Formats: sequence, C-alpha cells, structure tokens
Amino acid sequence: MPNWIIVGLVALAFALASAWVARRLLDTDVGWVRAAVTALVVFVLSLPLVIWTLTEADVYESGRIVVDDPIAVLFLAIILGWMFAAAMVVIVTLEFFWPSHGMANPVTVVREALRRRDRARRYAQIVAIGSRRGLGFYEGRRRGTADLPTALVAAMNDAGVTFVKLGQVLSSREDVLPRDLIDALSTLQMDSTPIPWPEAEAAITAQLRRPIPEVFAEIDPEPLAAASVAQVHAARLLTGDPVVVKIQRPRARAQVTTDLDILDRLATEAERRTGWAKEYGMRALATEFARALREELDYRIEAANTEMLRGAIAKSPSILRVPRVYAELTTAQMLVQERASGIPLSRLEPDALPAEQATEIANALLDAVVDQIAIRGVFHADLHPGNVILGEDGTLTLIDFGAVGVVEHSMRRMLIPLLIGMSNDDDVAVTDVVLLLCTPMPGATFDTVALQHDIGVILTRIHNSGADENIFRLLVDVLRRNRLAIPPSLLLVFRTLASLEGTLRKLDPGYDMVGRALEVVPGMALNLLSPRQAMLSTQTWSALLGEQLRRMPRRVETITGSLADGTLSVRLRSLESDGERNWVETLFGRLTTMVVGITLIVTGIMLGVADGGPMLTGDVPAFAFLGSVMGLGGLLLLLRSLRTALRRRS
Repeated sequence: MPNWIIVGLVALAFALASAWVARRLLDTDVGWVRAAVTALVVFVLSLPLVIWTLTEADVYESGRIVVDDPIAVLFLAIILGWMFAAAMVVIVTLEFFWPSHGMANPVTVVREALRRRDRARRYAQIVAIGSRRGLGFYEGRRRGTADLPTALVAAMNDAGVTFVKLGQVLSSREDVLPRDLIDALSTLQMDSTPIPWPEAEAAITAQLRRPIPEVFAEIDPEPLAAASVAQVHAARLLTGDPVVVKIQRPRARAQVTTDLDILDRLATEAERRTGWAKEYGMRALATEFARALREELDYRIEAANTEMLRGAIAKSPSILRVPRVYAELTTAQMLVQERASGIPLSRLEPDALPAEQATEIANALLDAVVDQIAIRGVFHADLHPGNVILGEDGTLTLIDFGAVGVVEHSMRRMLIPLLIGMSNDDDVAVTDVVLLLCTPMPGATFDTVALQHDIGVILTRIHNSGADENIFRLLVDVLRRNRLAIPPSLLLVFRTLASLEGTLRKLDPGYDMVGRALEVVPGMALNLLSPRQAMLSTQTWSALLGEQLRRMPRRVETITGSLADGTLSVRLRSLESDGERNWVETLFGRLTTMVVGITLIVTGIMLGVADGGPMLTGDVPAFAFLGSVMGLGGLLLLLRSLRTALRRRS
C-alpha cells in the first residue's frame, strides 16, 4: 500500500479520535466538524517535526517506522499525545474567540431569521422616528437638553403602543426620573389613525367566529376612539342593549412582540455594560413591563378587572358606576361592554355645572376613590379625565380598566396612619410610617433626621399653601431625594391620586383635593377598626400564640437535653444548600487540578533539562522521555481546567 494512503488513513483516524477526545476531555459541546478539521490541520503541519523527532530518536529509518521495538512504540505514543495536546490548544483558542454551537433545528433557524428581520426592520423604524423628532446625536447637541422631553414624547407617540405604554409606566417613576421628564411623559396619549372599517369588520368577525348580524343589530363603522393598539365602535345587540366593541388592531400584537424582544435585549446589554442598570435590575424591570403589557393586550384580563372593581364599588354607596361586561362575547382581542351615556370630563366645558353641584360631584368622586384605595384595596389606576364620564343624572361612569391597582391589607393598615399623619401635620409619625413602607436603596447613605426634616417642610408648606401644591408629588420627590425605594403599589397609589387632581379640577377649577382627602381619611379609618375585624384578628393571633406556647416546652426540653448529653450542634447556613456545597467542591477540584498540572509541567521541564541518567536510545535520555510524558499529562490537566473557566466566563 502506498505511503501517502497510509498517511491519509492515519491522519483521518487521528482527526476523528482527536475530536472525540477533545469533546470528552474538555467537557464541553465542541463542534465535531471544527474539532476534526482542527486536528487534521495540526496533524499535517506537525508531520515534518514528527518525522525529524522520530529520526533523531532512531525510530524512523529508511522511510519506515521501526515498530518491532518497544521503545519505538513508546515514542510513537508520546508523540501522538503531544499532537493531541497541540490540537486541543488550538481548539480551546478557537472556542475562546469563536464559540461553536450545535446544529440547530431548521424550523428554529427559519423562525430566528424571521425575528432578526423583524427586529432589524423595527430598529430602522425607531431610528428614523428618533432622527425625525430631533433625537439624533448631532440634533440633540444642537438643540440642547431643554427640548429633550418634548422630542422624546413625540417620538414615543410615533413609535407605537409599546413605547407609549413604556412612557406611561416611566411617568409613574417619580422616584427615579426628574420632574420635567415626568411631566412630559404624563402627556402621552394613545390616539391614532383608525384602521379602515373593512379591516376592523374582518377582525370582529374573526373574534366572533360568526357573521356580525348574528350578534349585533347594528354597529357604527365610524369608531368612537382609536388608539395604537385598538379602536372602539358603538353597537347595539340583537336584544337592543347599547354596547361598545373594543377591537384590537390585527398587527398590534406582532409589533408589541418585536418591540418587547428589542427591549429585553437592550436591558440585557445595559446590565452587562453598566453598573446602574444592574443596580436597578433593568432586565427584571423589562420582564415585568413585558408581562404587564401582554396582560393588557388580553382583554379577558381587563374584563376580570372590571368585574373586580364593580364588586369593590358595590360594597359602599357611591356615585360611581362600572359598565357591564358581556363575558360571552369577550375574547383575548375583543371586549364587548355596556355603552356609558354622558360626556367625558375631558370634554366638559368650564362652568358647565353650577359651582355647588360641581364641588359636590368632585367630593363624591374623591371620597369614592379614597374608599377604594384605603378600605377596599382595589382602585382604578388611570383616572385621567377621558376615563370618567358624567351622566345626566350626576353619576360618574368609569371606563378603560386596563390598569387596576391592588393594595394589600398590610399596606392599607399603614396607608391610613400615613394620611392621618399628613392631615395632622405630624412629621414624626409620617416619617415612622414611611420607614415601615420604604427601604433605602442598595449602597445609599441614609439619614433619618434629614428625611424627617424634608417631610416636615412639605407638610408645613401644604398646610399653609392651600390647593397650590400636591402633597403626594412632593412626598415622592422627598423619598427619591433621600434614596428610598418605594413599593410599586404605594407608588401607584400616589400616581393615581396625583392624576386624579387634574380630573377633579375639570369639575371645579379651584378644587382642593389634598385638603379634602386629608379631611375625610380620619373618618374612613374607623372602617378598618370594626369590632368584627378586631375580634377576628384577636382570635387569629391568639390561636397562633397558643400554638407557639404549646410547642415551647418540647423545644426547651430538646435544647436542654442536647446540652446535657453534649450533642448540641450549630448548623452553618452559608453552606447548607446543595448548590453551595457543589460550588465549593468544584472550586477545590479545579484548584487541585491546576496545582497538579502545574507541578507535572515543572517536573517535566526539570527532568527534560537534567543531565545524566540512563539512555533510552542512543540519543534520548530516559529522564527527558519521562519529563515529556509528565509535561504532557500536566498540559492536558491545565487545558481541562482552563476550558471549564472559559465556559463559566462565557
């Protein structure tokens, strides 16, 4: 058989064997093709050096390898081992700069390609919108920062539902963003150009899964309102009931999916590159925003929110009404509910109502909202004037229940004393309640005296300035300045009350919301102190205390018995979990592997340069051969340890 065929077969066998060994020894999913090609290249490049080494060791003579001598077999084995090591060094280097990936599912590859196309297209749209609105780098430097909030709001309105919703969420973060940006983001609206009626009709038919005449006696092709995600049509059921149909735009969900993917990638990259993003948990915030937006796109959740708020309002006399939802006609992308009659407060002309009637309605609205927040724990969280409709009989109908807040009972118990302390100008009590509700941000220096001083200042200002300032905005500013983390539910309460002030002043331009709220809260506090609730709470805590007392003697006996027997032990929680113990064991194992590998390499070098000793062949000392073997073993151990470290780093 010709020598070149033998060399080719040996090279192929070496490449396959090296790929197999590399995948097992390096403990990672190295690509088969890459490992085999790398090993083949190493074999070809090292072949001249191998022939020279075998010739010097008297193993390669007259164009053939002497294999009948045991010494020759040892030389062949060690040379193959070093070739394996060289191949693995190259593989590790390639993995560091260019990690290999397994073969993906073709369907997944196509899906990811389509997503990348959608992301690229959306990126281009967003960049074009930002540039058009003056948010480019050069435009921003030319215009300065004064017009930044206005330009940002305009760009968000143009970018669509995801960015409008993101802006609305950011507008509630008074604890993070500056006031001028908060005020600008609060003006974001969802108004948009309506989709043509044939497209809306097709979407309604698809959600009904039957022709429209089988459900509706009539439906107005002209929408009552249109937003980036949906539009609303007036209709009448076959029973004669007037309703509104809120239909989601067919392409809204796909755009939101792409935008949320982009936001998640941007948040991940921000956490990787910046410390502030990691401190605020940017990835977790993006995930929570995505979850909330997906829920808002599911109108079945809005229908459930509507019924929950209806139940809360029904428990106390109120002028508020909540439209009925037709659950049998409601789907994830379509909502059918009772049509509210009247005029939205956003369209109410100044002095349209007599002053006394306007003040009476404003008082009733504020009392109902405070009752929802402080007593019931369920409230409408988006009470801008367009979501409150004034009926001819003086009742107020709430609409759009995509944002409904929930305050747990433990926070409501703290919220009432907070409002009473504000009403009583008690800065000590308000400070103590705030410290029970809020915690200092990580790494922030905190001064209780400074916080109490700032709270006392705003309470004094409010009690002497009347209706000119909003105490809830001022309190949030104080908490942000003192680096306190505000619970999301409490921040939502403050934001709702702050936005409610503008709604109330649509009824009465000079309405003092803060004064009225602080006036009615002490009376509402009695509702949380009913004899029945006090009795139930006493019974619950008494049962818990009794159970703890019954278990106390056995626990004391166990401890004293262990002390008497000398068997009392203390468990360290720092290494209690399996994950922590595995981490420590892995760390020590890797350290041991590195120490042994370095020791073998150093010993191999020392043996390789040592003079004297028996000769393995005429030109090769036995110590040098043994040092080569030990060095090879140490190199393989270091390669394995290095590859594990690289995997953890990536």
